[in-house]
Amino acid sequence: MKFKKIVCVDYTKLEPWALEALQEMSEEKIVVYDDEPGSKEETVERISNADAILVSWKTEISQEIIEQCSNLKYIGMACSLYDDASANVAVQFARSKGITVTGIRDYGDPGVAEFIVSELVRLFHGLGEYQWKEMPVELTDKKIGIIGLGVTGQLLAKCLLPFGPKLFYYSRTRKKDLENEITYLPLEELLKTVDVISLHLPKNTFILKAPQFKLFGTGKILVNTSLGLPFEESAFSDWIKKEGNFAIFDGDGKKQLPQETEKLSRVITADKSAGWAAETQRRLSEKVLENVRDFLQ
Repeated sequence: MKFKKIVCVDYTKLEPWALEALQEMSEEKIVVYDDEPGSKEETVERISNADAILVSWKTEISQEIIEQCSNLKYIGMACSLYDDASANVAVQFARSKGITVTGIRDYGDPGVAEFIVSELVRLFHGLGEYQWKEMPVELTDKKIGIIGLGVTGQLLAKCLLPFGPKLFYYSRTRKKDLENEITYLPLEELLKTVDVISLHLPKNTFILKAPQFKLFGTGKILVNTSLGLPFEESAFSDWIKKEGNFAIFDGDGKKQLPQETEKLSRVITADKSAGWAAETQRRLSEKVLENVRDFLQ
């Protein structure tokens, strides 16, 4: 079984070998775009009469777009699909129309964990522009809170454990099988307890407002590698201006951060996504292809 026509609506980052494999699953020549459509109209035009599309997290496939693309049978997200609320595809509506929607998970986590550990070490020891305390300090015995204990959060915990910090977590669901190494605390209790929080939450998840930042207090570090800002930006801006507070963002985590906030003192940002490496691209390509094959079979 093959699709009639497959379109990569934007830059999905699929490797050349994966695109070749996709061609074998399409009767017509596959269409591959290497940029993002500038409007909904352009997205519809790119999809045209395709019955299968692949899309990155950067392009919205809304109900309106789906309604105009009557041939669609399959939407493959070349990005994470945690839940409908955080997806850039109108998943429920698509499925109500008989369109299969698939996404991938667990493909960029090692790079994110490596980034966080390396940036904390740099800040603790003053190896970059800033130093957290007056004297360099180690990770040993520091209280670190992980908010969102999914695959990335769990991997971060495993990476940190050999250095001897005291680890705490808050998650929508308890992970009791992991609680011999990391302690669960309700969110407010965690914020009052830890020196560092690292946020690992799905897109469009909003968890910290002014009261939570007040509980977190001063002399603390916030790390965000989530897609977007899982906190109230104005409350964060007020918090980071208080002496002794630091924040670390990778390229994805800072995308919705206003420039004036990014330029504030003690805000440390990276231009690159921490979750992107050669290994990430290979895993993404493999997982996207596996989903397409599973559908066709």
